[in-house]
Amino acid sequence: MKLILILFSFLFLLKASQEFDFHEKELETEESLSKLYERWRNHHSVSRASHEAIKRFNVFRHNVLHVHKTNKKNKPYKLKINRFADITHHEFRNSYAGSNIKHHRMLRGPKRGSGGFMYENVTGVPISVDWREKGAVTDVKNQQDCGSCWAFSTVAAVEGINKIRTNKLVSLSEQELVDCDNEENQGCAGGLMEPAFDFIKNNGGIKTEETYPYNPYDIGFCRAKNIEGETVTIDGHEHVPENDEEALLKAVAHQPVSVAIDAGSSDFQLYSEGVFTGECGTQLSHGVAIVGYGETENGIKYWIVRNSWGAEWGEGGYVRIERGISENEGRCGIAMEASYPIKFSSSSSAGTTTHESVAPDDVKDEL
Repeated sequence: MKLILILFSFLFLLKASQEFDFHEKELETEESLSKLYERWRNHHSVSRASHEAIKRFNVFRHNVLHVHKTNKKNKPYKLKINRFADITHHEFRNSYAGSNIKHHRMLRGPKRGSGGFMYENVTGVPISVDWREKGAVTDVKNQQDCGSCWAFSTVAAVEGINKIRTNKLVSLSEQELVDCDNEENQGCAGGLMEPAFDFIKNNGGIKTEETYPYNPYDIGFCRAKNIEGETVTIDGHEHVPENDEEALLKAVAHQPVSVAIDAGSSDFQLYSEGVFTGECGTQLSHGVAIVGYGETENGIKYWIVRNSWGAEWGEGGYVRIERGISENEGRCGIAMEASYPIKFSSSSSAGTTTHESVAPDDVKDEL
């Protein structure tokens, strides 16, 4: 485990050394800001149409000044000029945090699932858990400008429980969900993790990413029946009791969990590192996965959240979000729409084991 932690630290430091940075003097004049914008565009390989040049520069100027002003404050998190730096808050929400989870929940009605919570009677959990260290999390992925975050959230949780039960980490196909799970979900127009879990169970499993790779758009038809290869199955899913971070903690101690958050704030758009305590509401707009939690950093407890905006965003594609706040719904509504897949068998076939709480051995030892 120490070797894995060293590797994580090395990769994070390597990433940080390659990030785009700026100096305060570059903010002093229009000319220096313009040169900074061109340097940023070259760094991120961003091309813009000539008729948008002034508009995009003005947006960039606003965002870079916001980053500079925020980072001078004594906050437990920092912002950066990432690849979202020349798009407006409204554009960002529409393209990257526009899955509108709350809207789809209203359309679907009450939560279904199995009706149980298998971790209800857990009486203790480890001080910290990181499923990346346990090999249950694949590399960070990138949904690009498709509102398919719900598929990435679903897949991350299924990849996790499949590794826990079979000891095999398999990267699974978000594109199969985008193309084929269209009875209630709407591809790049958004969706919910709950019907995606139902789809995987009822469909007899989900293909691997290798056999059904991702494209950042709706293909318009399902190709799964024409693709041969490995599938990963689940036995169903359960919901974490709503607005209960303690229950959510019990679930995450046993497996990665799909959650929805309000990810539309400017600070979230430009997040770089640290524990996010920024302003955000409960208008759930984005599906992500909690893959662990930590006890404290600067006295703040946090969730380890895997995003789907690529490894250049945040802490290598992750964000640590404050946990244990007084509001029942959690920071950014993280405890409002949490669910996880059930898998009992140690093979890819769906199991029929009696419904009970089963923890991996290294977690059992600490309960």
